[in-house]
Amino acid sequence: MKTGVTRRGLGMLAAGGLAAPALAQEASWPSRAVRIIVPFGAGGSADIAARNVAEALSQSLGQPFVVENRPGAGAVIGTDVVAKAAPDGYTILMMSNTHTANETLIRNRPYVLMRDLAAVAAVNVAHHVLAVHPSLGVSSVAELVAKAKAAPGTIDYASSGPGTPYHIAGEVFRAMTGIEIQHIPFRSSGEARTAVISGTVPMMFDAIPTMEPHLQGGRAKGLATTGPQRDPLLPAMPTVAEAVPGYEASIWLGLMAPVAMPKPIVEKLNGAVNAWLARPQTRDAMAKQGAQPMPMSVAEFDAFLRKDVETQRQYVTMAKIEVN
Repeated sequence: MKTGVTRRGLGMLAAGGLAAPALAQEASWPSRAVRIIVPFGAGGSADIAARNVAEALSQSLGQPFVVENRPGAGAVIGTDVVAKAAPDGYTILMMSNTHTANETLIRNRPYVLMRDLAAVAAVNVAHHVLAVHPSLGVSSVAELVAKAKAAPGTIDYASSGPGTPYHIAGEVFRAMTGIEIQHIPFRSSGEARTAVISGTVPMMFDAIPTMEPHLQGGRAKGLATTGPQRDPLLPAMPTVAEAVPGYEASIWLGLMAPVAMPKPIVEKLNGAVNAWLARPQTRDAMAKQGAQPMPMSVAEFDAFLRKDVETQRQYVTMAKIEVN
């Protein structure tokens, strides 16, 4: 007697039975705490942004989003944690243009950015301030360049590590001005900043909000900001481009996740982040931190990342930065 159920039908029923729990999990996500891995030290731009994002997502999605700092190896250690995490939506990455630069700078990474991680949402973009210790005895970019050319190789600059936006900013500045300055990498921007305000290292490119109190207190001197126009936080300060035409440097931040994370979860996260970025209070808070919201769809952020991998490759090549 025929049952009316073919093998193909049984297969479809089985597939549907397997898919149903997965769909239910996606629909109920998040049902527990979500980790945001920050592959940088505490107190820097990425850490601050991650904590702001975590607070916003905790409120809008109803579960805790917990920031976990995993610095080291130029952001490779923390990034690899996310690349190898279960793609279930409970581990995501706060990342920056450090990651797109590392695609060229660090050959022996245990992951490939656009193969092993998926774009989720862009967060914001900000420019830097070029700051020096007062003992360096310069008050402008022109004076800094002249001093460096008069004594090649005698001025060091600090950064939060190889491939970070502050490192790339310094190397592009070196290449565009034709000076010889030595890179001194630290494990975090906080450590690099401490080295500059103590006079251990005489200069660095840094986030404006975190360096600004030290400029006001006289522990460091700001020479210029790195945007195409003068920065609203330091409107009296010139841009580097006013002395070095064409120079610009920034740090942007975004979220990525393990590449196989279900698309509905990716889209839900993207929508929640963009809704937060659209709030006037978010824009105002970011402006006070020297940043601008950078809302993008998942597809737009994916295209942005792929383009920036190439942009950073061009920076590395132009500045002849040593590749590891």
